[in-house]
Formats: sequence, C-alpha cells, structure tokens
Amino acid sequence: MTRLRFRMTLSPEQALRYYQGMARTVIVTAETGQRVSFPAEHIRRFIDSSGVNGLFSIEFDNNNKLIGITRLSD
Repeated sequence: MTRLRFRMTLSPEQALRYYQGMARTVIVTAETGQRVSFPAEHIRRFIDSSGVNGLFSIEFDNNNKLIGITRLSD
C-alpha cells in the first residue's frame, strides 16, 4: 500500500471546472516530489465556496488502484 501527502489550493473558479466535469483529471505533486494523477470525481466532496484548500493524503493499493483521499488539514 502506498500513501502520499499533497497540498491542493484551487480557486472557486478552478474548482467549478472539476465539479462540473469540464476537467476530468487532477494532477498534483506529492511532498515526495512524485506527480500523481487521479479522477477529478475524488475531490468533489472537498469543494466549498472558497474552492479547495488543504493538505491531503491519497492512498493506493499494491496495484496502484486509488483507495481514497482524506483531508488532513486546511
């Protein structure tokens, strides 16, 4: 199992593109420097009126299948 941490900051306008499905893939850089991409549907629950802000943890199984994303802090 692999767990990586990343920080995400999206303005309300940027977050709206992900929420509406106009942008389908999120690409972030983990604290380790690794680039990680995942389907945008996984960040929708973190979108609020200020966009998306926070430190997150993303977890993958041994086959690199996404298990889940958790917000660690704002």
